[in-house]
Amino acid sequence: MSRAIRLAVIAVAATATGRGQSPDPGTSPTCPSEPAPFHACAQDAAANFNAPKTKDGTPDLQGFWRGPAYATENIEEHPKTDDDDGGKSLIVDPAEGKIPYQAWASPLPSMHRLKYVDPNVPCFPSGVPRSLYVPTQIQILQNTEHVLILFERAHTYRVIPTTPGRHLGANVRLWMGDSRGRWEGNTLVVDVTNHTAKVWFDQAANFYSDAVHIIERFTLVDPNTLHYQVTINDSKVYTRPWTMAFPLRRNTERGFRLLEEACHEGERNTDPLIALGYNIYPGI
Repeated sequence: MSRAIRLAVIAVAATATGRGQSPDPGTSPTCPSEPAPFHACAQDAAANFNAPKTKDGTPDLQGFWRGPAYATENIEEHPKTDDDDGGKSLIVDPAEGKIPYQAWASPLPSMHRLKYVDPNVPCFPSGVPRSLYVPTQIQILQNTEHVLILFERAHTYRVIPTTPGRHLGANVRLWMGDSRGRWEGNTLVVDVTNHTAKVWFDQAANFYSDAVHIIERFTLVDPNTLHYQVTINDSKVYTRPWTMAFPLRRNTERGFRLLEEACHEGERNTDPLIALGYNIYPGI
């Protein structure tokens, strides 16, 4: 971790403003959890919700949150498997819930599943947006200049500056990309560039290239729910930009803290796959 990132993490953790009174754990969600109905409901709900503010007047997103864990198997609709209970597609645009691959790219996920190991298995960062829907808890902290997202899985984190600034140079490629944030009303908008081509969306091996441009939107729709919306634009791989949306639900358990998931390279559940001739995807 670079000295600049260490200082940013320390500053956010040290100066993050409090949420004030904790939300009532019995509060019912304003919108359903299924992605498409949630997305439609959340846009109206957010417009009518008086979001709590930090001391500097920005929406207070702080707390512990969790996304829909079933999507780590496949972001498109899929039946029950050995790994999860199945679920609806996270994709809300196109309406049919399918990734709009270009013809050359469409068969690649099936091929990659047979040839490569999911990068999550050897503990590489899950990337953006997958880090928000792997089976894990996250914590959001913020101060006047940064939003910090801590992930329970594999010691992963994101430092998102919210002051004006440029992205990193195009020659720098990161597993979690380079994030620059800004506030638009009650929404945190995060522009993410500088990705590697090594991240999968899910265990189904859906993918993007290093040219991908990702725009995230985080908006409170009630005291315990964030509307997360992400638009994926990659002219190398897709025929058009496309969008996923889903709820992040607040963990209101009293005294809850993130636990350490000490995922590490060389875990025994990884080695048999490599011994059978699988490669860590892609090209590592």
